[in-house]
Amino acid sequence: MSNVDMGSLAAQVLWAAFGLSLLFGAIAQRTQFCTMGAVADIVSFGDWSRMRMWVLAIGVAMLGFNAMVAAGWVDAANSIYAAPRLTWLSAIVGGLMFGIGMVLASGCGSKTLVRIGGGNLKSVVVFVVLGLAAFATLKGITGVARVATIDRLAIELSGGQDLPALAARALGLGKAQAALVLGALLGGGLVVWALHAGDGRRADVLLGGLGIGAVVAAMWWVSGRLGHVAEDPNTLQEAFVATNSRRMESLSFVAPIAYTIDWLLFFSDQSKLLTIGIVSTAGVVAGSALSALIGGSFRWEGFASTEDTANHLVGAALMGVGGIAALGCTIGQGLSGVSTLAIGSFIALASIITGAVVALRYQAWRVAQST
Repeated sequence: MSNVDMGSLAAQVLWAAFGLSLLFGAIAQRTQFCTMGAVADIVSFGDWSRMRMWVLAIGVAMLGFNAMVAAGWVDAANSIYAAPRLTWLSAIVGGLMFGIGMVLASGCGSKTLVRIGGGNLKSVVVFVVLGLAAFATLKGITGVARVATIDRLAIELSGGQDLPALAARALGLGKAQAALVLGALLGGGLVVWALHAGDGRRADVLLGGLGIGAVVAAMWWVSGRLGHVAEDPNTLQEAFVATNSRRMESLSFVAPIAYTIDWLLFFSDQSKLLTIGIVSTAGVVAGSALSALIGGSFRWEGFASTEDTANHLVGAALMGVGGIAALGCTIGQGLSGVSTLAIGSFIALASIITGAVVALRYQAWRVAQST
């Protein structure tokens, strides 16, 4: 494959990623798809409808990804989530930080982008602080601390940490067969749970769950199938086109926000190239803005008080640091990572939810104390 072909392929991957993220932003804005909101609805009102939407999305993403593994199109081992090194403490600590942070900042990384598209100026501040904190944790001062502390405690596995790989080694099965069975059981089980109650079959829940889950699965195909090159003519090695991690990627919104800020700041540096993460960040904002403008819900919104500002600043910093430590956010780990059935993704997701519940309970306690 020539260099011209590689450039053309990169353009195809980037446009496909932008289109899918545009769709993600529009669906999320239209349906109020939000993990923090789903947890808050349960804690505050006992309303499970948005949680069913989110679980439906997870189930659909699981089914889609593992069907592609069974077909031989993608392999979880080519993602960052299924690496043999299970950094369990980083997943726990980072997940707790992210969960607390998203409550303080009124939403996770993806919700921040959706809210920007809807005219929320508070989320612009969250975007900048989250991105700077994330970049510092990737390559800066908090990154050094992360590597020297929580990243040191890990479990080294003989192969990938995704459940199909573990099952294949333990039971002597083919990985494709294990992925098909486990993906169908776990993903199908989540879909059935989400749909069995009436509130799980509402139009907005179906649109959000089916639509978001399908977008995540489709992004895996774009990166892992369309963007896969068996031998890059420049390096003579396997490559995944237009990714920051140099591995196949789906949607995630912590490191990509950091890379977006980096690209904007150093735009004249020709080594700073557009990636799936960067165009996805822009696509979600654009999709949300289009949906908000068409639906008449676009509203400018700013901070209500000094305390509101402080909460969002602290929350954004916690999400930036925690999201990098945990290798992802509610979308990066909670949808993309979990769809690969990686153990670390399940740990990170459980920790994110735990952190969110703790923060919501604390906020409710503070309100009760002040009345």
